[in-house]
Amino acid sequence: MVKASRIHVVLGDQLTHLLSALADADPETSLVLMAEVMSEATYVQHHKKKIAFLFSAMRHFAEELQEKGFCVRYVTLDDSQNTQSLRGELARTLAESGASAVITTECGEWRLAEEMRGWETDLGVPVEIREDDRFLCSIEDFHTWRKGRKQLRMEYFYRDMRRRHRVLLEGDDPVGGKWNFDSENRKPPAAGLKGPKRISHAKDAITNSVLALVDERFAGHMGSLDSFHFAVTADQAEMELQQFIDEILPNFGDYQDAMVKGEPYLYHSLISSYINAGLLLPIDVIRRAEAAWFEGRAPLNAVEGFIRQILGWREYVRGIYWTEMPDYAGLNHLSASRPLPQMYWTAKTDMACIRGAIGDTIEHAYSHHIQRLMVTGNFAMLAGIDPAEVCDWYLAVYSDAYEWVELPNTLGMALYGDGGVMASKPYAASGKYIDRMSNFCGDCRYDPKLTTGPKACPFNALYWDFLDRNTEKLGRNPRLSNMYATWRRMDPFKQDAIRKHAVRLLETLDTL
Repeated sequence: MVKASRIHVVLGDQLTHLLSALADADPETSLVLMAEVMSEATYVQHHKKKIAFLFSAMRHFAEELQEKGFCVRYVTLDDSQNTQSLRGELARTLAESGASAVITTECGEWRLAEEMRGWETDLGVPVEIREDDRFLCSIEDFHTWRKGRKQLRMEYFYRDMRRRHRVLLEGDDPVGGKWNFDSENRKPPAAGLKGPKRISHAKDAITNSVLALVDERFAGHMGSLDSFHFAVTADQAEMELQQFIDEILPNFGDYQDAMVKGEPYLYHSLISSYINAGLLLPIDVIRRAEAAWFEGRAPLNAVEGFIRQILGWREYVRGIYWTEMPDYAGLNHLSASRPLPQMYWTAKTDMACIRGAIGDTIEHAYSHHIQRLMVTGNFAMLAGIDPAEVCDWYLAVYSDAYEWVELPNTLGMALYGDGGVMASKPYAASGKYIDRMSNFCGDCRYDPKLTTGPKACPFNALYWDFLDRNTEKLGRNPRLSNMYATWRRMDPFKQDAIRKHAVRLLETLDTL
């Protein structure tokens, strides 16, 4: 172990050379610490491909730092001396290097932030935790933005971010005369719709070594390591971004809400994992998409919708997370308490949409946002599944999931478990929505046109039952007034049949 005056800690989702923790790292006096530890790989049962992606990307980034002349201490998971915790590896490195200070960048999860805040006292050396300036709105700035607001709505935050960063503006006005082109981005899938072929990166010795390690150490976790295709370096991530801007972005807007059997990606970017891990910087991605509009290479509805996901939703959910935690994680506004059905881990169900979305998740550690929100999330909300179990599942199974981004999207958007902090109404929908926006229903055992009976789509009865059993909490929501009026106009015998069918469904969730 070389001697060093300072240790610069780099976490697995901080893989950028512009990281604030590395801003003043000196190859002569600094030691960069990176570690694969079991405590981070298993606090939820992360998907095998997620673990493999991060470990491989970490090892490649460490190699890049070494090529730039930095002294890097990289601790692999199977190192016999590995204490299997970040704190343990930091303590071991401090003792062996003689360093007298630690520098790191703020992390993305409350549980780890709490641990890091205790490092200085526990380890007996100064610990500097720097702002993560990869984000475009600091936590302090979000606090300022939300101060005094009775309701927090992403649309107004997004407009402020557009103005602040001068994105898609002509003077002080939005290009095209509107801030939001979402109404143009809801086309159902055209017959025969297929997404373009995606890049599958060749696996080098580092990645193959990681795949063998993960296969051995995480055998019981979801997924297979077959057809591992992830970018694991910034250069590879750049290739995927370039393909998206050139070939895929022009159609992203039209079909961003569409779902097609056997087409897990369609026209989605697949770069969220790379942005969240640091291989791509969000402002660079935004500027590239913006340039595609100004240069006439992609339509405005596509470019604006894509930028809104990064500059709007991504920054907004992070702000919600850090200003609402730690109490936010325990919210359960609708008192949902059923256990998560096994089909969320196995995809074994006759519901074609659930089987497709979860099957994609098992295969790719990926499912696009509308499947997460309107299929797996919607079903969990309608069925009254315990939010804590649902949130842990989303955190575990997606390669882009860290709690700062996963929790508000799942608890707030998908489950309405926060009672309206994130969304103005529950994103509840019956099978008719899925039938309109997908081709899943064509060969499904269940009929989206039926509400009761053995062939009825389970989403239908559960939808009405969800509204009925939550009338006290949701009945005065103005955005649900039409649906509650429809429910009240129903024949009482039909209402009773729906309630009874819903009870049967809820009693047999794992056999649907």
